[in-house]
Amino acid sequence: MHIGVIGATGTIGGRVVAEALERGHHIRAFSRDATKAAAGETRGNITWASLDVLDAGAVADVLPGLDVLISAFQPGNAARDLPDTVRRSIADAGVYAAAARALLKALESHPRTRLIVVGGAGSLEIEPGVVLADAEERLHATLDAVGLPRAYAAAVRGHRDALNVLRTSNRRWTYFSPAEDIAPGERTGRFRLGGDQPVRDAEGRSHVSAEDAAVALVDEAELPRFVQRRFTIGY
Repeated sequence: MHIGVIGATGTIGGRVVAEALERGHHIRAFSRDATKAAAGETRGNITWASLDVLDAGAVADVLPGLDVLISAFQPGNAARDLPDTVRRSIADAGVYAAAARALLKALESHPRTRLIVVGGAGSLEIEPGVVLADAEERLHATLDAVGLPRAYAAAVRGHRDALNVLRTSNRRWTYFSPAEDIAPGERTGRFRLGGDQPVRDAEGRSHVSAEDAAVALVDEAELPRFVQRRFTIGY
């Protein structure tokens, strides 16, 4: 397949690139400034280009020839400077919904291209009809547990807003909510899929490695199961 990856130098995006290349796919990797990444690239089946996800016209220009576009956009490179990404996310929480609108606008001229958006866990339901982003005390407790400042609640709600933007569209979109606790770790290839509720282990934890998130994302690219739907994973 020909797969585009926005945010290809980030924590999840970089792992999606590696996973897809390992499976033999052709990758077009995008970041805000791809110059350094392209200069240091030694792998085959990959090309790098700079791209602003908020520029719908620029996104539309890169869609021809792609089967799937995976957006792992973050306002900052979480793989290299997570604190900066957190600061930027809090400062402009509306950027996630703006990116979703730009991506959908780009797809208007390429309706057959599939879109997979990597979002957040805050839009998952913690009880019927109640999402984590709207339950302040529970949200703060979750942020405390994963080591994020409580002010990051603004970004959590921003991710929820992006999902709501996608839900108004008839394009071929998929939204991925990772587990509440996601961090670099081991690629096991063993996890459980979920829909609108977190997947929790026997101890009640919602957690997964970024490597296994990449496995799930490339699985979905290869074999669509959640078109115009959200899915999540966990151990």
